[in-house]
Amino acid sequence: YIVDHLDEAAFHTAEELARRASTSSSTVVRFAQALGFEGFPELQSSAQEEYRRRRETMNGSSDELVAPPLFPIDQTEFEASLAADHVNIEDTARRVDRHEVSVAVELISRSERILICGTDQMAFFASYLRHLLMLLDLRCEVVASPSQEGLTRLGRIEARMLVIGFSAGRPHPLIVRAMKLARHREAATLAIADATLSEVARLADRKLYYSSNSPTFVRSHAALLALVQALAYGVYALDESAYADRIKAFKLK
Repeated sequence: YIVDHLDEAAFHTAEELARRASTSSSTVVRFAQALGFEGFPELQSSAQEEYRRRRETMNGSSDELVAPPLFPIDQTEFEASLAADHVNIEDTARRVDRHEVSVAVELISRSERILICGTDQMAFFASYLRHLLMLLDLRCEVVASPSQEGLTRLGRIEARMLVIGFSAGRPHPLIVRAMKLARHREAATLAIADATLSEVARLADRKLYYSSNSPTFVRSHAALLALVQALAYGVYALDESAYADRIKAFKLK
């Protein structure tokens, strides 16, 4: 999580970082010590140096390459949140793997059935992806909680399906269970996660990363929303002529 959210490690307290990573502050301290630091403050100092180095590398040596700031240096909390969303979308776009996206789009388009799993805040995005794909006449179901209905849907996972798992921070046990079950039954799997070392990503055949750094009390989901819509558009673009009349009937634009 720290590797993928360097600015949070550089500027948040151990307690806040632990909350965002869905762990304890003592675990954060032990992690710092395991890396050879005396404690979290030393890890944070190192993270700040690395953050500054990356920023300098991104900006380049020429002033012409440096984009003007979105807001004044004394930005408000509102502006800081918007600025973080802007950075997250740009970071996600820069780090996206074109091959992974292409394979993910193909998997979605040719799967007989799709099971989309996301709990808590991720439940909204799982439902939204289902909505977009159903507009394209793809068979989709959602598992958003360990209810009887949700567990029944997990029980119907089979080899010809695609299972998509959403994860933010430490994944919910239900999502991990879904990915393990899909793997056992030889179903195709796709992880959409904000941490490259996420267990959900480790279990998946294919994975897409999004950045969720935020100065607020919740993660930023701007990049995730953009990623979900871009995925659906990728599927649409595979056979635009076949989908055009169907989409026009819904009067979405």
